[in-house]
Amino acid sequence: MTNRSIYDLQKAKDRSHIVDGLIKALSILDEVIATIRSSNDKRDAKTNLQVKFDFTEVQSEAIVSLQLYRLTNTDITELRREQDELNALIAKLEGILHSGAKLVRVIKQELLDIRKRFSEPRRSKIEQEIEEIKITLDVLVPSEDVVVTVTKDGYIKRTSTRSHAASNGQDFAMKDSDYLLYEATLNTQHHLLLFTNRGNYIYQPVHELPDIRWKDLGQHISSIVPTGEDETILAVYGFDSFEQPNTYILTATKEGQIKRSPLPDYAVTRYSKPIKTMNVKSGDEMIMADIVSDEAELLLITDTAYAIRFPIEELPVTGVKTGGVKGITLKDGEVLAGVTILKPSDTEYVVIVTQRGAVKKMNVAEVDMASRAKRGLKVLTELKANPHRVVAVVKASDEEQVIVETEKGVQEIIDVKGLTRADRHSNGSFKIDIATDGTISHVMKMKKEEE
Repeated sequence: MTNRSIYDLQKAKDRSHIVDGLIKALSILDEVIATIRSSNDKRDAKTNLQVKFDFTEVQSEAIVSLQLYRLTNTDITELRREQDELNALIAKLEGILHSGAKLVRVIKQELLDIRKRFSEPRRSKIEQEIEEIKITLDVLVPSEDVVVTVTKDGYIKRTSTRSHAASNGQDFAMKDSDYLLYEATLNTQHHLLLFTNRGNYIYQPVHELPDIRWKDLGQHISSIVPTGEDETILAVYGFDSFEQPNTYILTATKEGQIKRSPLPDYAVTRYSKPIKTMNVKSGDEMIMADIVSDEAELLLITDTAYAIRFPIEELPVTGVKTGGVKGITLKDGEVLAGVTILKPSDTEYVVIVTQRGAVKKMNVAEVDMASRAKRGLKVLTELKANPHRVVAVVKASDEEQVIVETEKGVQEIIDVKGLTRADRHSNGSFKIDIATDGTISHVMKMKKEEE
């Protein structure tokens, strides 16, 4: 409004100046005409008018451009009326510009006028309660079964079932030093959680995973979600829904901290970066992540072969970003080697692998039920020279095989059924020659192939 008033005021003043000149010229019309007629051209006429009658450049231009039919009494009257109107407008505009109250009144009046001229009934409807509209993946994402794979080094992809079937599940593309950490048939409407040693988890909708052929190398997870230096994947799980009652994510660190959080807490809408799943202290790192229910039991074993077994109820249910509680008491230099989830029975077995290449099958009943945060019982005999140190603990049945791989790429496939059941004082039997085959790099289990 202020800018418009300034513009209109200047325009009115310019016109008033011209009208003043025209009225003056008409009052001495004979002399003005005589001066124009005695001039050589238009420019000379303008100059003569300015010199002789003290007109300005703008006024003299208007006079010489005036048509003869405008020199009537009617036009003189109109010019005087216009002059009065211009003076009134100038006074009004100057009043608006010099008075804030007048400016506000004009703005209100114009807004009321706009509302009157352009008013339109409300098109939207305001209600006290509204129905929430939810758009589900069923509508946005086509349903398709795909094979999802993740390697230990972090290469991830989804592959069509046709590409997988064409290769018969063979010739999977990955680096020589890498191995397959996760393989499952999921739906494009499902969700994937990847847990890392830094206490983070990565959420990925299956339909957003890169679609790559079975025989081609996957895409590294760091190109999808930025991960930290030396951050590695520990475990991967797929879910069709996060709304699963009595279902928790169990995580633990090498310093013996352990926690469980409800699975629904892991559903997120923003997932452009890793999300905290466990508050890991400096110098510590997460060593496992698994799915657990309220009916489970836990078996914790340290690298020095101390074991403790307790019901999952010992662990309080906490939020995703908490640090957990002490699972087992450790001495200086000790670390937690493995956490095994058990059913509430004494008929399950665990396979313990040591750094010396020894493998032992032990019934979980060898470790009595206790409370968490205790020292635990020894499940290997401590030797004075070159004692055994636990590098892996896996729960396995007689229908499964345990695969032990060394840093030199040597694989030893061990039938669990062929292992002799040992008590907790036994150190098992040697299955890997560390001196020739190299140190153990990782241990995994798989179903025994049918003959």
